[in-house]
Formats: sequence, structure tokens, C-alpha cells
Amino acid sequence: MIMAAAEPFLRCGYVDELVFAVPEEYIKTAEEIIGENGRVVQGGADRAASVRAGLNIAAVGLVLIHDAARPFVRPELIERVLEAAFENGAAVPAVPVNDTIYAAEVVIDRSELRAAQTPQGFELGIIREAHEWAVAEGGSFTDDGSMVLAMGKSVALVEGDPGNIKITRPEDLDRGFRVGIGFDAHGFIGGRPLVLGGVEIPFEKGLLGHSDADVVSHALMDAILGALHEGDIGRMFPDTDEKYLGVSSMILLGEVVQKMQGRGFEIGNADMTVVAERPKIAPYREAIEKRLAEALGAAAGNVSVKGTTTEKLGFTGREEGIAAEAAVLLRRKNETV
Repeated sequence: MIMAAAEPFLRCGYVDELVFAVPEEYIKTAEEIIGENGRVVQGGADRAASVRAGLNIAAVGLVLIHDAARPFVRPELIERVLEAAFENGAAVPAVPVNDTIYAAEVVIDRSELRAAQTPQGFELGIIREAHEWAVAEGGSFTDDGSMVLAMGKSVALVEGDPGNIKITRPEDLDRGFRVGIGFDAHGFIGGRPLVLGGVEIPFEKGLLGHSDADVVSHALMDAILGALHEGDIGRMFPDTDEKYLGVSSMILLGEVVQKMQGRGFEIGNADMTVVAERPKIAPYREAIEKRLAEALGAAAGNVSVKGTTTEKLGFTGREEGIAAEAAVLLRRKNETV
């Protein structure tokens, strides 16, 4: 979830560096997940202390403070907050409150109420001053914008995004994410081209199947359909239907992607393993990743393909065919949350 929240900042084009504040026991894991996408610092006892840990290593300029629990943030919102923070020194996105609000036995006029979101943007000097003030005053604040307001400085409110929800309860995850796995295997046969992940691979044999027998794409489609609880490719594209005879699996994958998008989901990431003694996958890995990313409508860095062998064991070890497995993370598109 932390990388799902970070990806829109990486894509927006205006962010120079990401700093992740995490509990001490998660530092090593976070560093492995984040890799070269940012720096990891140890968080504090509460939210404010964790923010201060990040601010301590931030460079001069504008900073955005965002909750990893909001993984559906969009680049458009990030840009709105940055623009307002640049013009005003501090900016917070907010959305109207739709529910009736009770305070004890009093009903509050909701027309004047707004629910704050993140990312919240600030000039570095302003937010550092606010945190120093809060520590000196001993105040407790649930977000950074309220801290700046309490210090006596103004904060610009910008239009938030109703889809920018905060993951708070387990059922919130079910609204936003689905995981699927897929597997496929085909035997070799002469006289057919070998197609893996939509890329034709130079080899003396192809794979036997009703379609083009692209095991990588088939495993990927099964993973997506499984995540959607939509069965498998055998049910969606039965081999008893002549219209699928010899069809390119890229066409079939396109239909699966349409079904996924129609359900309101997009690819978070996809990871595939090709099991074969020959041919070696490494020379074609980048081409396959690029082709599949295009078909999925995903960033190239979110599609991974690896090759392995079974050390001469089994039908793949005897070079009788190729197998592939896939795992996918689907996330709900922001505009449909």
C-alpha cells in the first residue's frame, strides 16, 4: 500500500524526492519495497513526530505531507495542492461533509464543514515553524494544516477528491484492492511460432494450443479473472469456439482488460515467472514487459517478467514445453471509488 500511495507522486513530474517515515521494526522491509524511489526514516510515537522525522531531512522548498493510508491519490490533486501551497505558503485539500453531524445533542450545519485530506502542502519554513510551535505549546493535532492554523497563519483550502479515501478498516481494503494468481502450461510442437507475452521468440518450436498458446498471457489473464472472481480463460474463451482458433492472446488479453476496467479496476502491478529450460527468457524480458504493460494500460515499471528452470526436472526440464505463473494486484480506479 505504501508504494501504491507513492506512485502518483512519482508520476506527477513535480516531486524531487520522497521520504518515508515508518516504525523501526519496518525499516528494513520498507527499504526493500521502496528501493531507489525514496529515503526511509524512523517514525515517531505519533503522527506529528513521524512528520518531524521526515521534515528533518527535507530540502529547502515546498513539501507535501501525505498519509500512506490514502493510496488512491491522483496526480491532479497533488498538482492542485502544490500550486496553492506555492501561492499561499500552506494548502490543504478538503471535501464537503455529506453526512449529518451531531455534537452531543446539537446538530451542526454541515454546509460550512469540510473534511480534510492529504497531501497537504507547505513551504518548508512554515511547517517546520508550526511543528516547533506545537512542541513548545504541548498541543495535540491530528493533521498539519490545523497546526498551522492554530499557530495563527492562514491555510488555503483546495478542492479535494472524494475518491481519495483513507484505508482505516479491513473492509476498506476490499473496496480498493484485489489479488489474483494464474498458471498455464503448453507442450512444444513444430511448425508454429513461439509467442510469449505477445512477443514472437526465435525458436525451433512453438506451443500447442487452440489459440496461439501464449502461456505468459494466459497465466496473466487467469490471474486477472481470478482477482475479479470471473472464472478463468477456459470459461471466457472456450476452446470449443472456432472463433478463438489461432487467435492472438493479445486480443484475448484486451477483452480481459476491458472486463477489468468495466468493473472499475486497474493494474497495480503484475509479476510473472516463465518456467523453461529453453529458450532463455532474459534476452526478451524487457520486450515482453513493455508489450504486456501496453496491453494492460500500466506503467512499464509495474510489470515484471522473470525466467527460471526446474533444473532438468519435469516436463519443462525435459524440454517438452513451457509453463508460466502470474500474480496481479488490482486496485480500484480513483474515479470509481
